[in-house]
Amino acid sequence: MTEQKYTDAEFEALLSNYDYSFQKGDLVKGIVCSYDSAGVIVDIGAKTAAYVPEREAVVDKTVPIEETLKKNQEYEFLIIREEDEDGRFTLSYKKVAMAYNWRELEELKAQDATVEGVIVSSVKGGILVEVKGVRGFVPSSHLKLKSTEDIVGEKLELKILTMDIQQGNFILSNRKVYSEDKDGSKKDLFDSIEIGQIVKGEVVRITDFGAFVDIGGVDALLPLSQISWRWVDHPSDILKVGDIINVEVIVIDQDKQRISLSLKNLEKDPWVEAKDKIKDGDKIEGEITRIKHFGAFVEVFPGVEALLPNNELIEYQNQKNVILQVGDKILTTVLKFNPDDRRISLSIKNDD
Repeated sequence: MTEQKYTDAEFEALLSNYDYSFQKGDLVKGIVCSYDSAGVIVDIGAKTAAYVPEREAVVDKTVPIEETLKKNQEYEFLIIREEDEDGRFTLSYKKVAMAYNWRELEELKAQDATVEGVIVSSVKGGILVEVKGVRGFVPSSHLKLKSTEDIVGEKLELKILTMDIQQGNFILSNRKVYSEDKDGSKKDLFDSIEIGQIVKGEVVRITDFGAFVDIGGVDALLPLSQISWRWVDHPSDILKVGDIINVEVIVIDQDKQRISLSLKNLEKDPWVEAKDKIKDGDKIEGEITRIKHFGAFVEVFPGVEALLPNNELIEYQNQKNVILQVGDKILTTVLKFNPDDRRISLSIKNDD
């Protein structure tokens, strides 16, 4: 096999063709471009348009997909699958919407607030209702209806009795019992909290795209990409419900009453540490953390990943007569280390 040679400039140009900033589990903003028979095309700023399958686009089945995700409008999406062979990401709008809906319902329950539900059907022992896209059960003993016939589509004022997000259980009552107490803790927190502040919180819920942390009356989001400098496939690999952790406040959205957090910011930046320990020409044995169609990501320093291009990966496998997998060790040579851009170019040449 003929070895393809690259100059430093050519190699940098090759790397610039790829965008590594998007990862599975990231929350991204995207603009709806168009629709097809199976879903929605969305521009998230990647090299190709991303795709939202219909099952991941619809929250309320009674609402057309074109009304849920309106053309030319910007929405928040979860990356549920990284780039395919065409460089296209797969997104979910439903998972993001439902996660925020559950969180909002938790807050409403804590406030003993009244919510509006639409009756979906009458079942044995009560009725099924839908509240903010979440389906719940109202037992007959908590109904004030004279009849449960011909009531589908009617609206009810409800109070939340119990919630179990993990099991998907959601039980409500339409008894009109109102609490006189008002919890001002949320308002107080937003009035006092600042970006960069270190706060203590309890992990109360784990999702595909991160963890929600109670930081004193507010469930703030700790995104997957902010959990660790190292690659994390799922938040549950690092965290569990009930954990008490210190986190840094990185985003405060007063309008949407949302706060975002970082756990990795409380650790030393590994790229800063690596700056004094890695130089061009170094031979480094690293561990493969991910394999993509354009190459393999190799952890060459704790928390620091570098890309070994696909042509070099194939050449290595042909030379060694092996098929590399995640977790395998590989000896590489550092072609160029640019700590400011957080980029390391690797090669297998001269690995002897």
